[in-house]
Amino acid sequence: MKKSFSNFIKIEDLLEILNDSDVIIIDCRFDLLNPAWGFEDYLKGHLPGAIYADLDNDLSGKLSEHTGRHPLPEPEFFINTCSNWGIDQSKQVVVYDTTFGSYAARLWWMLRYFGHRKVALLDGGFTNWIQAGFPVVSGTYSNEPAEFIGIPDNSLLVTTNEMESIISRDGYTIIDARSNERYRGIEEPIDKIAGRIPSSINFFHQNNLDPQGTLLPYETLRLKYCQLLGNQIDNEKIVYCGSGVTSCLNIAVMNHINLSNTRLYLGSWSEWIQNPDHPIAKESSFI
Repeated sequence: MKKSFSNFIKIEDLLEILNDSDVIIIDCRFDLLNPAWGFEDYLKGHLPGAIYADLDNDLSGKLSEHTGRHPLPEPEFFINTCSNWGIDQSKQVVVYDTTFGSYAARLWWMLRYFGHRKVALLDGGFTNWIQAGFPVVSGTYSNEPAEFIGIPDNSLLVTTNEMESIISRDGYTIIDARSNERYRGIEEPIDKIAGRIPSSINFFHQNNLDPQGTLLPYETLRLKYCQLLGNQIDNEKIVYCGSGVTSCLNIAVMNHINLSNTRLYLGSWSEWIQNPDHPIAKESSFI
């Protein structure tokens, strides 16, 4: 394979390299309200050669009273997992799901966090692959193990301790990637407290996509983010969501449109609200 992909890959481009031995395809479909559904649905049909990654079991670590819903797994665990998936430095990884990248983006970010840049989100995901009439298989699949070598790059993430000071400092822009209703505190279907982190602005992760679930044109996305950020475009940008998963789609898009200085608040809203002393903003103080 001559060309590598680092942010997004079109379904037509993946079809061309589908049988390449240097390509690792990973299915990340998931349902927060029904965690077993993802693997069950994967068994019914998935891309040829795709293995399955479970958000809770493969892409998250142990919960505690101080963590959000999806903390990172221990580095050794994730490195071993990637090795068992057959990923090494030579491999092009392609990740997808059934929600146009909102779950697969977590693995995209994690691989980059460990230094593996040859990873791309499938634009349009499994839905568009099926609609195009491209091949689908059932059952399970596995790859020959490889040696994954990675070192976590903590400059790509923000801790809760850092967020406590960032919310009142200049030079930072905090972006909430949840729906506008959750951002405003009007509803909260998952976490125990509604609201948002003070001083944050809102860009729903699904607003990166067109009605068919494919990525909006580069120029359209660049304009959207420039309008959102205004004179804060050069600030360090911190992105969060409910648990550090769907916000990774915003980060992938910002990387795609060449917006630098972007980090993930890994614990996100579900970790922020663990501390009753943390300030919370709601609709009455809507920005």
